[in-house]
Amino acid sequence: MARNGGLFLDFGPIIPSIPYILKGIGVTIQIVAVSALLGFFLGIILSLFKISRIKALQWFGDAYTSIFRGTPLILQLMIIYYGLPQIIGYEISAYMASIMAFGLNSGAYVSEVIRAGIEAIDKGQREAAMALGVPYGQMMKDIILPQALKNILPALMNEFITLTKESALVSVIGVLDIMRRSYIVGGEHYSFFPPMLVAGVIYYLMVMGLTLLGKALERRMKRSD
Repeated sequence: MARNGGLFLDFGPIIPSIPYILKGIGVTIQIVAVSALLGFFLGIILSLFKISRIKALQWFGDAYTSIFRGTPLILQLMIIYYGLPQIIGYEISAYMASIMAFGLNSGAYVSEVIRAGIEAIDKGQREAAMALGVPYGQMMKDIILPQALKNILPALMNEFITLTKESALVSVIGVLDIMRRSYIVGGEHYSFFPPMLVAGVIYYLMVMGLTLLGKALERRMKRSD
């Protein structure tokens, strides 16, 4: 056992608990994946609101984005988990509250990414489609959005990576993710540095894996052009 600056660096006692920490990977992936999916579809809707000619929709899209980007994610998580049940009269599980908070927050960021992607498409394509009588909805679905999503893939992957790192916040409301499990192990052994370091390595490997996946997808998209 080594002691440095008041921190125990003995990893031996926590080795049997590493499988317990690793089980948190599945929980983290579930929360991130479902939240990212929710944020993606919400982002599409909000981005269409922002470029709409209807002022009320523009206002809603801009206000939504301003609120969720302008307040801390942990505050949004706390409001949904602790505050919302007092309003609706029903308890919300920590798992569901996490998905709601991360999905709603991600939607605000994704909407800006998609909006920028749509506006980057040559306006001539929209004008040509409208001149040919293509309905607005079909034009967006079949012509504009596919091109925009292809161009913004790297930005979407960055958002997915950000969600993965920020998912550690769910530990504060008791979700048994990687972070929460490492904290529990630390409490059991009265030594927090070793399990926290294990959690850090897990998060790092997950982020690096997603980074490599994003680069591979980007290369594949370039080859298909």
